[in-house]
Amino acid sequence: MFSRRLADVLSVAPAGSDCEELSIAIDGETSKALNYVSLTGKVLVGDRVIVNTTAVELALGSGGYHFVLLNLKQPEQFLSGVGHILKLRYTPMQLRVLSIEEEDSPYHQVMAQAASLAGMPVAVAELHSMLAPLALLLKQEKPGIRLAYLMTDGGALPAFLSRSLCELRRQEIICGTITTGHSFGGDLEAINVYSGLLAARHVLHADVAIISMGPGAAGTGTKYGFSGLETADNINRVFSLKGQAVMVSRVSFADARERHRGISHHTLTALSTATLVSADVPLPLLAAAEKRFLAAQVKRSGLADKHRIFYYDQLSLKILAENKHFCSTMGRSLEDDSVFFLAVAAAARHLSALLAGVSAVVRE
Repeated sequence: MFSRRLADVLSVAPAGSDCEELSIAIDGETSKALNYVSLTGKVLVGDRVIVNTTAVELALGSGGYHFVLLNLKQPEQFLSGVGHILKLRYTPMQLRVLSIEEEDSPYHQVMAQAASLAGMPVAVAELHSMLAPLALLLKQEKPGIRLAYLMTDGGALPAFLSRSLCELRRQEIICGTITTGHSFGGDLEAINVYSGLLAARHVLHADVAIISMGPGAAGTGTKYGFSGLETADNINRVFSLKGQAVMVSRVSFADARERHRGISHHTLTALSTATLVSADVPLPLLAAAEKRFLAAQVKRSGLADKHRIFYYDQLSLKILAENKHFCSTMGRSLEDDSVFFLAVAAAARHLSALLAGVSAVVRE
């Protein structure tokens, strides 16, 4: 069950291409809410709305926002747009999209023939907070590349919830966003990850794709109970479509939780247990004690027996220091958790080497 409350709209501000940030009053107390225009239409100051208050009541990582379910001043809304595919299917919020695969799509014939990524590198990331730093670092390494983003439905479902993604699109750092499964709001909509990957190569003509969930991740502290395990599936998918999967490893020495120390157990579980194929796993070459810690993890987990492990040194984070608003993970900044961003930089360096056709990369 979820909780819903009546609220009065006090103010409205744009928060992306299809999202509004509201100040609302519930029983005289002021709160924040998000309104997704494509689902519930625009709202005005003075409107009375019904909001879903579940996330705030559970103190989850929603940023303290409620979510508008219905505007009582405009209770009726009529079907618009094109397409015959529904996302959020069989829920009260199911919405119509035009998927790239369907017959009415201008890309139907391209997608009907697309079958291979033809060796395209795909960066497989667990956390949405990896997206913007990786995109910036890649663009610095290879300014002219076409970089596509593939968003899964493992986290937040609307692409326009991500302010960093909106900024990447505005600055044309990425050439397009593909929302897959039940995620929605990208430049292109795909029924599944396979089609989304093929669209990145054959519709957006990307040189590199980054695949990750949207903002928000679920974890339970158990070995398999976390949403980031989808990285293993994504590596398998890339391999099956003849692409080159590059894991963006989650590495930190700032996280207080022991299971996330060094290489996170999320990355280790995905790579050691759930992947069925080999991937490239670039890692940063760290200072002595941290270097030994990572090396011991790699050996203990058997990663080098299953995957191709690469270590990179002399990694610069200057571009990230100049764009600190893009650098936050689990509430930690670039200064708080530099190793996390060095791991992202190692992935960017490796992807750049692949694009350049360099076979002799630093490896231990």
